[in-house]
Amino acid sequence: MNVDLKRGGSWTPPESWRKITTIDAHTAGEPLRVILSGWPEHSGGTILERRRDAREQHDHLRTALMWEPRGHADMYGCLIVPPVTEGADFGVLFMHNEGWSTMCGHGIIAVVTVVVETGMLPASGPEVVVGIDTPAGLVTATARVDNGRVESVAFRNVPSFVLHSQQIVQVPGIGAVPYDVAFGGAFYAFVEAEQVGVTLGPESFRPLIDKGMAIKRAVAETMPILHPFEEDLSFLYGTIFTGPPLSDTADSRNVCVFAEGEVDRSPTGTGVSARAAIEVAGGGLALGEPMVVESLIGSRFTVTAVESTDFGAHPAVIPVVEGSASITGRNEFFIDPDDGLAKGFVLR
Repeated sequence: MNVDLKRGGSWTPPESWRKITTIDAHTAGEPLRVILSGWPEHSGGTILERRRDAREQHDHLRTALMWEPRGHADMYGCLIVPPVTEGADFGVLFMHNEGWSTMCGHGIIAVVTVVVETGMLPASGPEVVVGIDTPAGLVTATARVDNGRVESVAFRNVPSFVLHSQQIVQVPGIGAVPYDVAFGGAFYAFVEAEQVGVTLGPESFRPLIDKGMAIKRAVAETMPILHPFEEDLSFLYGTIFTGPPLSDTADSRNVCVFAEGEVDRSPTGTGVSARAAIEVAGGGLALGEPMVVESLIGSRFTVTAVESTDFGAHPAVIPVVEGSASITGRNEFFIDPDDGLAKGFVLR
Protein backbone atom coordinates (compact mmCIF):
# COMPACT_ATOMS: atom_id res chain seq x y z
CA MET A 1 0.00 0.00 0.00
CA ASN A 2 1.33 3.44 -0.93
CA VAL A 3 0.60 6.23 1.52
CA ASP A 4 -0.25 9.57 -0.11
CA LEU A 5 1.40 12.10 2.20
CA LYS A 6 0.09 15.02 0.15
CA ARG A 7 -3.50 14.04 0.99
CA GLY A 8 -2.64 14.12 4.68
CA GLY A 9 -1.19 17.61 4.31
CA SER A 10 -4.31 18.92 2.57
CA TRP A 11 -6.83 17.20 4.89
CA THR A 12 -9.35 19.45 6.62
CA PRO A 13 -11.31 18.50 9.75
CA PRO A 14 -15.12 18.43 9.99
CA GLU A 15 -16.86 21.76 10.40
CA SER A 16 -17.90 20.81 13.95
CA TRP A 17 -14.28 20.76 15.12
CA ARG A 18 -12.71 23.91 16.56
CA LYS A 19 -9.49 24.95 14.82
CA ILE A 20 -6.93 27.03 16.76
CA THR A 21 -3.76 28.36 15.17
CA THR A 22 -0.69 29.37 17.15
CA ILE A 23 2.91 30.40 16.80
CA ASP A 24 5.16 28.86 19.45
CA ALA A 25 8.32 30.43 20.82
CA HIS A 26 10.60 30.21 23.84
CA THR A 27 12.35 32.82 25.94
CA ALA A 28 15.51 31.56 27.65
CA GLY A 29 14.05 28.05 27.42
CA GLU A 30 10.56 28.85 28.74
CA PRO A 31 7.77 28.17 26.19
CA LEU A 32 5.11 30.57 24.98
CA ARG A 33 2.24 29.48 22.74
CA VAL A 34 0.80 32.60 21.07
CA ILE A 35 -2.83 32.07 20.00
CA LEU A 36 -3.59 33.68 16.64
CA SER A 37 -7.10 32.46 15.77
CA GLY A 38 -9.88 30.16 16.87
CA TRP A 39 -10.64 31.77 20.24
CA PRO A 40 -14.18 33.13 20.85
CA GLU A 41 -14.93 36.84 20.91
CA HIS A 42 -13.54 38.70 23.90
CA SER A 43 -15.91 40.20 26.47
CA GLY A 44 -15.04 43.10 28.78
CA GLY A 45 -13.89 46.69 28.54
CA THR A 46 -10.67 46.26 30.54
CA ILE A 47 -7.90 43.68 30.42
CA LEU A 48 -8.85 42.40 33.87
CA GLU A 49 -12.48 42.03 32.74
CA ARG A 50 -11.34 40.08 29.69
CA ARG A 51 -9.14 37.91 31.91
CA ARG A 52 -12.16 37.23 34.10
CA ASP A 53 -14.31 36.39 31.06
CA ALA A 54 -11.67 34.02 29.68
CA ARG A 55 -11.38 32.30 33.06
CA GLU A 56 -15.14 31.96 33.57
CA GLN A 57 -16.34 31.24 30.02
CA HIS A 58 -13.47 29.69 28.06
CA ASP A 59 -11.19 27.96 30.52
CA HIS A 60 -11.69 24.64 28.70
CA LEU A 61 -9.73 26.11 25.79
CA ARG A 62 -6.87 27.03 28.11
CA THR A 63 -6.68 23.48 29.41
CA ALA A 64 -6.99 22.06 25.89
CA LEU A 65 -3.95 24.07 24.74
CA MET A 66 -1.83 24.02 27.89
CA TRP A 67 -2.44 20.48 29.17
CA GLU A 68 -1.67 17.17 27.54
CA PRO A 69 -1.97 15.93 24.83
CA ARG A 70 -1.37 19.30 23.10
CA GLY A 71 0.80 20.74 25.87
CA HIS A 72 2.38 19.57 29.10
CA ALA A 73 2.55 20.36 32.82
CA ASP A 74 4.97 23.26 32.27
CA MET A 75 3.36 24.78 29.17
CA TYR A 76 2.70 28.50 28.97
CA GLY A 77 0.63 30.54 26.53
CA CYS A 78 -0.92 33.86 25.71
CA LEU A 79 -3.96 35.28 24.01
CA ILE A 80 -3.61 38.55 22.09
CA VAL A 81 -6.58 40.89 22.61
CA PRO A 82 -7.37 44.46 21.48
CA PRO A 83 -5.69 47.23 23.50
CA VAL A 84 -7.56 49.37 26.02
CA THR A 85 -4.92 51.99 26.87
CA GLU A 86 -3.86 54.92 24.72
CA GLY A 87 -0.44 54.11 23.30
CA ALA A 88 -0.83 50.33 23.56
CA ASP A 89 -0.52 48.24 20.39
CA PHE A 90 -2.34 45.21 21.78
CA GLY A 91 -3.36 43.54 25.00
CA VAL A 92 -2.37 40.12 26.25
CA LEU A 93 -3.76 37.48 28.59
CA PHE A 94 -1.28 34.92 29.91
CA MET A 95 -2.23 31.33 30.74
CA HIS A 96 -0.56 28.29 32.31
CA ASN A 97 -1.35 24.93 33.92
CA GLU A 98 -3.35 26.44 36.80
CA GLY A 99 -5.14 29.37 35.22
CA TRP A 100 -4.51 32.95 34.14
CA SER A 101 -1.55 34.99 35.37
CA THR A 102 -1.39 38.75 35.79
CA MET A 103 1.88 39.54 34.03
CA CYS A 104 4.69 37.52 32.48
CA GLY A 105 8.15 38.83 31.60
CA HIS A 106 9.30 35.92 29.46
CA GLY A 107 5.91 36.12 27.74
CA ILE A 108 6.40 39.81 26.91
CA ILE A 109 9.82 39.08 25.41
CA ALA A 110 8.47 36.17 23.36
CA VAL A 111 5.23 37.77 22.13
CA VAL A 112 7.08 40.94 21.06
CA THR A 113 9.59 38.79 19.18
CA VAL A 114 6.72 36.95 17.47
CA VAL A 115 4.71 40.01 16.41
CA VAL A 116 7.81 41.80 15.06
CA GLU A 117 9.50 38.90 13.28
CA THR A 118 6.25 37.73 11.64
CA GLY A 119 5.38 41.26 10.49
CA MET A 120 2.25 41.56 12.65
CA LEU A 121 3.90 44.79 13.79
CA PRO A 122 6.26 46.19 11.16
CA ALA A 123 9.89 46.88 12.03
CA SER A 124 10.80 50.26 10.56
CA GLY A 125 14.24 50.61 12.13
CA PRO A 126 16.75 49.04 14.49
CA GLU A 127 14.40 49.53 17.46
CA VAL A 128 10.66 48.90 17.63
CA VAL A 129 8.75 50.23 20.64
CA VAL A 130 5.69 48.15 21.54
CA GLY A 131 3.00 49.00 24.11
CA ILE A 132 1.25 46.01 25.70
CA ASP A 133 -1.78 46.11 27.98
CA THR A 134 -1.43 43.38 30.63
CA PRO A 135 -3.69 42.59 33.59
CA ALA A 136 -1.03 44.20 35.82
CA GLY A 137 -0.88 47.39 33.75
CA LEU A 138 0.72 48.90 30.64
CA VAL A 139 4.14 47.50 29.77
CA THR A 140 6.40 49.12 27.18
CA ALA A 141 8.91 46.94 25.34
CA THR A 142 11.71 47.77 22.92
CA ALA A 143 12.70 45.16 20.35
CA ARG A 144 16.26 45.47 19.07
CA VAL A 145 16.12 44.39 15.43
CA ASP A 146 18.90 43.43 13.04
CA ASN A 147 18.12 42.39 9.47
CA GLY A 148 14.53 41.45 10.35
CA ARG A 149 15.48 39.36 13.39
CA VAL A 150 14.80 40.42 16.97
CA GLU A 151 18.11 40.11 18.82
CA SER A 152 16.68 41.03 22.21
CA VAL A 153 13.68 42.65 23.89
CA ALA A 154 13.89 45.01 26.86
CA PHE A 155 10.66 45.86 28.63
CA ARG A 156 9.86 48.55 31.16
CA ASN A 157 7.79 46.76 33.76
CA VAL A 158 5.06 47.90 36.12
CA PRO A 159 6.12 49.37 39.50
CA SER A 160 7.71 46.65 41.61
CA PHE A 161 7.83 46.69 45.40
CA VAL A 162 8.45 44.75 48.58
CA LEU A 163 5.24 43.76 50.37
CA HIS A 164 6.67 41.83 53.35
CA SER A 165 10.32 41.56 54.37
CA GLN A 166 12.24 39.33 56.76
CA GLN A 167 9.31 37.08 57.64
CA ILE A 168 9.37 33.49 58.92
CA VAL A 169 6.79 30.82 58.16
CA GLN A 170 6.45 27.31 59.53
CA VAL A 171 6.25 24.90 56.60
CA PRO A 172 5.13 21.28 57.15
CA GLY A 173 7.98 18.91 56.42
CA ILE A 174 10.53 21.72 56.24
CA GLY A 175 10.34 23.79 59.42
CA ALA A 176 10.92 27.52 59.88
CA VAL A 177 11.58 29.25 56.55
CA PRO A 178 12.72 32.90 56.28
CA TYR A 179 11.19 34.71 53.30
CA ASP A 180 10.33 38.03 51.67
CA VAL A 181 7.31 38.76 49.49
CA ALA A 182 7.68 41.17 46.57
CA PHE A 183 5.67 42.18 43.51
CA GLY A 184 6.99 42.52 39.97
CA GLY A 185 3.73 42.08 38.09
CA ALA A 186 2.84 39.12 40.35
CA PHE A 187 3.59 38.34 43.97
CA TYR A 188 6.36 35.88 44.90
CA ALA A 189 7.80 34.53 48.14
CA PHE A 190 11.60 34.72 47.95
CA VAL A 191 13.62 32.11 49.82
CA GLU A 192 17.36 31.42 49.88
CA ALA A 193 17.84 27.93 48.49
CA GLU A 194 20.47 26.87 51.03
CA GLN A 195 18.05 27.68 53.87
CA VAL A 196 15.81 24.80 52.76
CA GLY A 197 18.51 22.42 51.57
CA VAL A 198 18.08 22.58 47.79
CA THR A 199 20.48 23.39 44.97
CA LEU A 200 19.50 25.44 41.94
CA GLY A 201 20.26 23.00 39.13
CA PRO A 202 18.22 20.52 37.07
CA GLU A 203 19.15 17.74 39.51
CA SER A 204 16.88 19.40 42.12
CA PHE A 205 13.87 19.73 39.81
CA ARG A 206 11.51 17.57 41.92
CA PRO A 207 12.62 18.85 45.36
CA LEU A 208 12.27 22.42 44.10
CA ILE A 209 8.66 21.73 43.10
CA ASP A 210 7.78 20.01 46.36
CA LYS A 211 9.36 22.62 48.62
CA GLY A 212 8.31 25.55 46.46
CA MET A 213 4.65 24.53 46.57
CA ALA A 214 4.76 23.79 50.31
CA ILE A 215 6.22 27.24 50.97
CA LYS A 216 3.72 28.93 48.65
CA ARG A 217 0.78 27.28 50.41
CA ALA A 218 2.14 28.07 53.89
CA VAL A 219 2.78 31.74 53.11
CA ALA A 220 -0.58 32.16 51.34
CA GLU A 221 -2.38 30.68 54.36
CA THR A 222 -0.64 32.84 56.97
CA MET A 223 0.21 36.16 55.31
CA PRO A 224 -2.20 38.60 53.60
CA ILE A 225 -1.22 39.25 49.97
CA LEU A 226 -2.83 42.54 49.01
CA HIS A 227 -2.26 44.55 45.86
CA PRO A 228 -2.78 48.26 46.60
CA PHE A 229 -5.30 48.78 43.78
CA GLU A 230 -6.61 45.52 42.27
CA GLU A 231 -8.25 42.66 44.17
CA ASP A 232 -7.74 40.38 41.15
CA LEU A 233 -3.96 40.75 41.60
CA SER A 234 -4.02 39.96 45.33
CA PHE A 235 -2.68 36.42 45.41
CA LEU A 236 0.67 34.67 45.79
CA TYR A 237 1.78 33.38 42.38
CA GLY A 238 4.82 31.34 43.36
CA THR A 239 8.03 30.76 45.27
CA ILE A 240 11.42 31.94 43.98
CA PHE A 241 14.55 30.28 45.30
CA THR A 242 17.70 32.40 45.13
CA GLY A 243 21.37 31.59 45.34
CA PRO A 244 24.82 32.30 43.92
CA PRO A 245 25.34 31.96 40.17
CA LEU A 246 27.10 29.01 38.61
CA SER A 247 28.76 31.31 36.07
CA ASP A 248 31.29 33.98 37.00
CA THR A 249 29.63 36.39 34.55
CA ALA A 250 26.26 36.41 36.35
CA ASP A 251 25.29 37.97 39.66
CA SER A 252 22.69 35.51 40.97
CA ARG A 253 20.53 32.50 40.16
CA ASN A 254 16.72 32.38 40.50
CA VAL A 255 14.47 29.34 40.20
CA CYS A 256 10.76 30.06 40.17
CA VAL A 257 8.09 27.49 41.07
CA PHE A 258 4.69 28.97 40.20
CA ALA A 259 1.06 28.17 39.43
CA GLU A 260 0.43 24.46 40.14
CA GLY A 261 4.05 23.33 40.42
CA GLU A 262 5.35 24.78 37.15
CA VAL A 263 9.09 25.41 37.03
CA ASP A 264 10.23 28.37 34.98
CA ARG A 265 13.06 27.53 32.60
CA SER A 266 13.84 31.24 32.30
CA PRO A 267 14.98 33.50 35.17
CA THR A 268 11.36 34.83 35.34
CA GLY A 269 10.84 38.40 34.14
CA THR A 270 8.34 39.38 36.83
CA GLY A 271 10.50 37.51 39.35
CA VAL A 272 13.70 39.40 38.57
CA SER A 273 11.66 42.62 38.69
CA ALA A 274 10.49 41.79 42.21
CA ARG A 275 14.03 40.70 43.08
CA ALA A 276 15.35 44.09 41.96
CA ALA A 277 12.86 45.76 44.32
CA ILE A 278 14.14 43.62 47.20
CA GLU A 279 17.79 44.32 46.39
CA VAL A 280 17.28 48.08 46.04
CA ALA A 281 15.31 48.23 49.29
CA GLY A 282 18.06 46.31 51.10
CA GLY A 283 20.92 48.33 49.65
CA GLY A 284 22.33 45.47 47.59
CA LEU A 285 21.58 47.12 44.24
CA ALA A 286 21.76 50.75 43.18
CA LEU A 287 19.42 52.48 40.78
CA GLY A 288 20.82 52.14 37.29
CA GLU A 289 23.00 49.15 38.20
CA PRO A 290 22.30 46.07 36.07
CA MET A 291 21.96 42.63 37.64
CA VAL A 292 22.41 39.47 35.57
CA VAL A 293 20.28 36.59 36.82
CA GLU A 294 20.62 32.96 35.74
CA SER A 295 17.83 30.39 35.49
CA LEU A 296 17.66 26.71 36.36
CA ILE A 297 19.22 25.87 32.98
CA GLY A 298 21.72 28.74 32.96
CA SER A 299 19.83 31.09 30.61
CA ARG A 300 19.83 34.77 31.59
CA PHE A 301 17.93 37.99 31.98
CA THR A 302 19.41 41.37 32.84
CA VAL A 303 17.35 43.56 35.17
CA THR A 304 17.97 47.21 36.00
CA ALA A 305 15.93 49.32 38.42
CA VAL A 306 15.94 52.54 36.42
CA GLU A 307 14.02 54.80 38.81
CA SER A 308 12.24 54.92 42.13
CA THR A 309 8.59 55.76 42.62
CA ASP A 310 5.68 55.18 44.97
CA PHE A 311 2.96 52.63 44.32
CA GLY A 312 0.10 53.20 46.69
CA ALA A 313 1.70 53.17 50.14
CA HIS A 314 4.74 51.21 48.93
CA PRO A 315 8.14 52.56 47.88
CA ALA A 316 8.73 50.97 44.47
CA VAL A 317 11.13 50.80 41.56
CA ILE A 318 10.61 50.69 37.81
CA PRO A 319 12.56 47.70 36.45
CA VAL A 320 13.75 47.18 32.89
CA VAL A 321 14.26 43.51 32.00
CA GLU A 322 16.09 42.32 28.88
CA GLY A 323 16.29 38.87 27.28
CA SER A 324 15.97 37.02 23.99
CA ALA A 325 13.40 34.70 22.43
CA SER A 326 13.21 32.40 19.40
CA ILE A 327 10.25 31.19 17.34
CA THR A 328 10.00 27.39 17.45
CA GLY A 329 7.00 26.51 15.31
CA ARG A 330 3.58 27.20 13.85
CA ASN A 331 0.71 24.94 14.89
CA GLU A 332 -2.85 24.21 13.86
CA PHE A 333 -4.71 22.44 16.64
CA PHE A 334 -8.06 20.68 16.28
CA ILE A 335 -10.58 20.06 19.06
CA ASP A 336 -12.96 17.22 18.27
CA PRO A 337 -16.14 17.69 20.36
CA ASP A 338 -16.52 13.90 20.52
CA ASP A 339 -13.07 13.41 22.00
CA GLY A 340 -13.45 12.37 25.63
CA LEU A 341 -10.14 14.11 26.42
CA ALA A 342 -10.88 17.28 24.42
CA LYS A 343 -10.33 19.49 27.47
CA GLY A 344 -6.95 17.90 28.14
CA PHE A 345 -5.38 16.42 31.25
CA VAL A 346 -2.21 17.08 33.18
CA LEU A 347 0.24 14.72 34.85
CA ARG A 348 3.09 15.82 37.10
